Amino acid sequence: MILKTFGWSFAITAIGLAFAAWQWGWEAFGIVLILSILEISLSFDNAVVNAGILKKMNAFWQKIFLTIGILIAVFGMRLVFPVVIVAISAKVGPIEAVELAMANPERYEALVTDAHPAIAAFGGMFLLMIFLDFIFEERDIKWLSWLERPLAKLGKVDMLSVCIALIVLLGTALTFATHAHTSTGTQDKSATVLLAGVAGLITYLVVGGLSGYFENRLEEQEEHEQEEEEKARAEGKEVSAVGLAGKAAFFLFLYLEVLDASFSFDGVIGAFAITNHIFWMALGLGIGAMYVRSLTVYLVREGTLDDYVYLEHGAHYAIGALSVILLITIQYSIHEVITGLVGIVLIAASFWSSVRRNKAIEAQAGKDPDEDKTALPV
Repeated sequence: MILKTFGWSFAITAIGLAFAAWQWGWEAFGIVLILSILEISLSFDNAVVNAGILKKMNAFWQKIFLTIGILIAVFGMRLVFPVVIVAISAKVGPIEAVELAMANPERYEALVTDAHPAIAAFGGMFLLMIFLDFIFEERDIKWLSWLERPLAKLGKVDMLSVCIALIVLLGTALTFATHAHTSTGTQDKSATVLLAGVAGLITYLVVGGLSGYFENRLEEQEEHEQEEEEKARAEGKEVSAVGLAGKAAFFLFLYLEVLDASFSFDGVIGAFAITNHIFWMALGLGIGAMYVRSLTVYLVREGTLDDYVYLEHGAHYAIGALSVILLITIQYSIHEVITGLVGIVLIAASFWSSVRRNKAIEAQAGKDPDEDKTALPV
């Protein structure tokens, strides 16, 4: 199962590292390896959240996520995205931006640094909305019940997530953005941060709203399918899960890609602390992105989120922490190790809590740990 799921990731890793050593030498080999590890550590929470969405799709759209989706993730966000940033910032064409990255990497890094406030505001607001919508939703299973129960009650207020996100954005623009970190020192980037933050909020509402709309339209169809499945089971026939398809799956796929883009911001920006070489960055971060995709599929196929019910909570808390970190980095520099450790610690804590819950259920009910675990109140 491991080889089947991670086989392509292993192969791409071997080919990528060998190519880096052959083309640029052992220094490039080491840097590409470090960047791969950096991307995996920063994006583990991304895989957990992706798995929660991907399991709703049918087999066809899961394959699309692993083929076209990985091309978008690797080439779009890890290679094209930094070039687009430079092209817009320097007001040059994409080809000229690539030439600038090759001929003058210091200038290239400076342009990306100058664009960081807008990137952080866009990604920070998108991720913050994901966290707020999760934490304000009423759930049967609660991890930190002392916190999640009152917040779920507050979540009954319409548009509360949007209001809080806008307040956070306004506060960020009036504090961190007034002394934003750029290549030439601190500058007032309030207008830029406000515009980018609103764009991130709109992107979340549009993509998330469309996917939710088409999901709701399929509810009646799913109910009908469930009735057919129950009938088939009663007759002793084998039943397989189909998952979302059509427009609903397409917008969920689009939502996944935007989500991946937001998660990749910190990795792309953080990579400049290690190297200015655009192709070393793309290769290292691309390899890491392959493992994130494989890990997502592994979590879906193994049913890990069903067995360890708090993992999704931990991942969303990590998203909330990352959104705050992104907004803070508009003014202050935060080391990538800290960013990665925050997510890992939160997910590890949620995994440990899930294991304890499973053991408690097994001891209390005398059931096999693989049986239904939703009956125990939290």
